[in-house]
Amino acid sequence: MGYKVAVVGATGNVGREILQTLAEREFPVDEVVALASERSVGREVSFGEDQTLIVQNLAEYDFAGTDIGLFSPGSKVSAKYAPKAAAAGCIVIDNTSQFRMDPDVPLIVPEVNPEAAAGYTKRNIIANPNCSTIQMVVALKPLHEAFGIERVVVSTYQSVSGAGKDAMDELFNQTRAVYVNDPVEAKQFTKPIAFNVIPHIDTFMDDGSTKEEWKMTVETKKILDPKIKVTATCVRVPVFVSHAESINIQFSRDVSAKAARAALRDAPGVVLVDHRADEGYVTPKEAAGEDAVYVSRIREDPTIENGLNIWVVSDNLRKGAALNSVQIAELLDRDYLKKAIAAE
Repeated sequence: MGYKVAVVGATGNVGREILQTLAEREFPVDEVVALASERSVGREVSFGEDQTLIVQNLAEYDFAGTDIGLFSPGSKVSAKYAPKAAAAGCIVIDNTSQFRMDPDVPLIVPEVNPEAAAGYTKRNIIANPNCSTIQMVVALKPLHEAFGIERVVVSTYQSVSGAGKDAMDELFNQTRAVYVNDPVEAKQFTKPIAFNVIPHIDTFMDDGSTKEEWKMTVETKKILDPKIKVTATCVRVPVFVSHAESINIQFSRDVSAKAARAALRDAPGVVLVDHRADEGYVTPKEAAGEDAVYVSRIREDPTIENGLNIWVVSDNLRKGAALNSVQIAELLDRDYLKKAIAAE
């Protein structure tokens, strides 16, 4: 049996990645519908190696009869259309921040808290976490189970693709402008991003944190454990794809680098590349286009009791967005929808 799946925001970076991931993983579909705003109607997007979909108008689409909606159109659009789709019987997997902290909406990373997906029936909506949170909690989950995490201090190095296609174009154009001695214009970011780093992602909050930093804190608590203390500094760097994170962790139980490697070696979604030698770690460039969350540079922190440092890298468009959304759909298919159909 296959599903009718709608991809909302199909012309964006994440939407295109979702279509590619659905095809690559052979998710059981009978029909895939590409949806976007009116200005994108009629455009073509690829699904698989040999299929082309014509983009339809989200505002005019009737979600009745659509089984799953994979949304990545922006928070305001999701706020308007996701509840309409859910009311029509479509299970929405939303990649925006709109529903993440709603207590009636599960926030899911399949390798970390798959059991929480059972709560989708409350609103017929499941939220996909922030990209930087996803890769962090995939790496933290096996360590938390083994040693009990008390506190996390994370600094992120986030690629421009997290801010969309226009941001990627800005990095390219600014880099070219530097080399040909043209004026460097900053439109997508608050300061030039080429040959620079910007410690500012999303809007500032009253306590001085940015909303991106707040997301990492509250989402980690909701997904992994509300007792974990998290503080984050989120930085945009001149990289096109993949986010990296330097994570300092304090545990409640004894931990060693050797024991941490053992806990991570066979963890779902994790690839351990940790060699104390040149090239014995993973960088954003190597992670681009890959599905895994890579963990490197594991070492004990001698300045605190039961402390550890790790380096985590993952493709933010894949595991940080599209892949995680499709994995949630696979989770629904495997553990909920097939059982519901069989019971009818």
